[in-house]
Amino acid sequence: MPQGADIAILGAGSWGTSLGILLCRNGHRVRLWGHEREQIEALHRDRENRQFLPGFPLPPALTPTDSLDDALAGASDCLVVVPSHAFRQVVMALPGRLPEGIGLAWATKGLDAATGELLHFAAQEALGNRALAVVSGPSFAREVAAGLPTAISVASGDATFAERFAGLLHGGRFRAYTSQDLIGIEICGAAKNVLAIATGIADGLGFGANARAALITRGLAELIRVGTALGGRTESFTGLAGIGDLVLTCTDDQSRNRRMGLALARGRSTTEAQAEIGQEVEGVVTALAVRRLSERLGIEMPISEQVYRVLYQGVSPDEATRALLEREPKPEFG
Repeated sequence: MPQGADIAILGAGSWGTSLGILLCRNGHRVRLWGHEREQIEALHRDRENRQFLPGFPLPPALTPTDSLDDALAGASDCLVVVPSHAFRQVVMALPGRLPEGIGLAWATKGLDAATGELLHFAAQEALGNRALAVVSGPSFAREVAAGLPTAISVASGDATFAERFAGLLHGGRFRAYTSQDLIGIEICGAAKNVLAIATGIADGLGFGANARAALITRGLAELIRVGTALGGRTESFTGLAGIGDLVLTCTDDQSRNRRMGLALARGRSTTEAQAEIGQEVEGVVTALAVRRLSERLGIEMPISEQVYRVLYQGVSPDEATRALLEREPKPEFG
């Protein structure tokens, strides 16, 4: 395992902070960048991210900064953990700042808000032929910060880079596996958030465990259809970043996307629900991108389509549910 690395984490939300705590626990030094000066000043003062991850002291080896140049200067590794809508802007600021010879990893789960494409296209556009990797899997920030057992996947077309980054994260109760399926792991991490909103809606309407299991299973079928059409490998969808993250996000109320669905079922608007949750809900912007992607590919994604209709077309959760239930019967496979 790489020892004593200097790692720049770009994004000071709950997940970026949690991964910073993990990396320091593994013996590395972290510079945690956030763009809001007031938040960074609070991190220095409190030595805790009281806004997004309260209750977890920042290790001495973690240094908050609002200077992108300071975060990246001399870094041996860089991990982007910003919301998907900010991903392009952040990676486009890296040329000339990111030290030569190091790759880029990200733990952002979503699609490029500007293009609807997978995030690695924006990273390639900004950085050319650098090694790229995505970190994904069933992982709530608070549980990782608390040192609870967790397993994730690090995917890259460069096997050596995947192994290096997995080595940085792997330790104690945190297991990091490697994969070469960048596309499959990316689409799993993005599209599962839309399905978690659907499951939250169903549970909020009182539809029970049978409906929840059906939504997860048929949602997985949607993930596989769109993911393999983009070039992902089928086995990735049955792994940690696929079914693992899908089950976690759909069934536990730590999931912001699930809580979004629950709020919508109570009659809250999208704006009201987001205000209640108080943090980014990736499935909201991803629902629009997934819909555009499925239309472009000519792939049927009925569950994701109904989530889009609720979020963007004013369709009620009850009406969206009826639209799913009234679909014509068809073979489960084929």
